[in-house]
Amino acid sequence: MFWTSYFLAVLAIVLAWPVPILLSRAQWPARSPFTAMVLWQAIALAGGLSMIGAMLVYGLEPIGDNLLAGLRGLAGMVLFNAPTTALGFWHLFALSAAALLTAHLVFTLLLTYYRIERQRRRHRELLALLASPSNDGPGTVVINHDSPVAYCLPGGARSVTVLSDGLMAALEPAELRAVLIHENAHLSQRHHLLLWAFAAWRQALPWLPTTRLAQEAVNSLIEMLADDVALKTESKATLIKAIAIVASGPSGSEGNRAVLDGALPLVTEGIVTDGIADGGISGASGGAGSARTTASRVSRLLSPKEPLPASLRAVVLAGCLLLLAVPTALLIVPGLLG
Repeated sequence: MFWTSYFLAVLAIVLAWPVPILLSRAQWPARSPFTAMVLWQAIALAGGLSMIGAMLVYGLEPIGDNLLAGLRGLAGMVLFNAPTTALGFWHLFALSAAALLTAHLVFTLLLTYYRIERQRRRHRELLALLASPSNDGPGTVVINHDSPVAYCLPGGARSVTVLSDGLMAALEPAELRAVLIHENAHLSQRHHLLLWAFAAWRQALPWLPTTRLAQEAVNSLIEMLADDVALKTESKATLIKAIAIVASGPSGSEGNRAVLDGALPLVTEGIVTDGIADGGISGASGGAGSARTTASRVSRLLSPKEPLPASLRAVVLAGCLLLLAVPTALLIVPGLLG
């Protein structure tokens, strides 16, 4: 397993630094946002697997020719007092680091979920007091505020789309339909789950610049995916005008807190999809990042480009499968790299 650990370490570094930077600067994701979204997920999963796997494989090298054999040997040492002399200091250090990193990632994921659910519950309680049902369909409520605001609050059967009086007064019927379709697309495609995972990744490894790039890219891509759903029934001109009107309202967490006189934080970490005009789902990506997302979405609609050819999309998706398959095979197959 000697070469396996080094190969996985190199793969982890490549997926943690140059690859995300290059992808964040690429132009093609706007042409095929679904394909780009799958690629970002593959990079995150394969990078994490390679990072932890490299340390595990190196630490278990003296007691097994693959990960499973090494874990069996380690279990024998822990549970049945087998001799531990085969493991040197650096092997024990690598195993400890792998265990700590795994625990840190899992704990951060669960902690982020707990915080999101707690804040969503408070959000719903405030909406029950301060919002009224809308005539635009079930699961839609209206808050009394002059600024144009639209967002969705995920929650399974309790999911709700929130609109403001100001938004409804400013939009034509077709534009309002575009907003509702956009927000419902966020809910039906479960975009909040993606954003939860990438928000947790960024919180777990805030020192890694690519976690920020990944979160910003995912925020932008989910907005483009929701736009594409709205475009199936509404025109580009209608959607662009709706985006512009909503963008004229409060943006970022500070502006949206003012919507209900400070009583309801409409945009907080990973809670809501912040409306048709804002790509940021978390407070960390609001402000300038949201403005960039809005600008890129409008530019995409004003100057549309053909989606990537089916053959190129297939190549990218095959690359995603390969990214996940390679570290998995290296960890499980005995002696694959010696």
